[in-house]
Amino acid sequence: MKKILLAISITTLILTVILISLKAYYVAVALIAGTLIIGHRELWALIKKRKLPPVDERVRENAGRSLRNGFIFFAIATAFLMLLFSINRTLNPEIMHLLGGLFISAGAVYALSYLYYDRAEPRLSERGLKMLKKFLVMAGASLAVFILSVFLHNMISGLLDIEEPVFFVISTIIAPLAFAVGIIGSLVLFIKGLFSRAY
Repeated sequence: MKKILLAISITTLILTVILISLKAYYVAVALIAGTLIIGHRELWALIKKRKLPPVDERVRENAGRSLRNGFIFFAIATAFLMLLFSINRTLNPEIMHLLGGLFISAGAVYALSYLYYDRAEPRLSERGLKMLKKFLVMAGASLAVFILSVFLHNMISGLLDIEEPVFFVISTIIAPLAFAVGIIGSLVLFIKGLFSRAY
């Protein structure tokens, strides 16, 4: 664990120096913040107890699954942004801001995933876990439906030169509403799992 933490710290330091030399300050700050979020457990233990926390099989499994979730989120968010910019060529984003946002959000996904696997997953009942997964699937599916509806609405409106109402209603009302329900339900169950006693 010491070697891994040292390697991550050195790599982050080198990349930060390179990013600062390129004047990519937002990305440098986001990289440092993302690294601190990912190493929050180890850094907190070093500050509080002056030693690294014990690493058992459960910790390794939680960290591995959390890294996987963070990477998947980073890949999907990047693909979504590329799709968005390929459809709407009038967008002219600052790439460094986007990259910085991706780093911080991927680190936050890692931290939330670790909290889920470490505390919420074993503390929710089997019924609670099923409900949480249903809410998460609803949020993910509604996001996919939103992207697809926007794409289809723009394509049909552009090709047929008419105002297409069905996909417009889905993308502006139904999909955002389903996404809000999925996110709120997931958060309620997640917080309940964090503060409830183990079953």
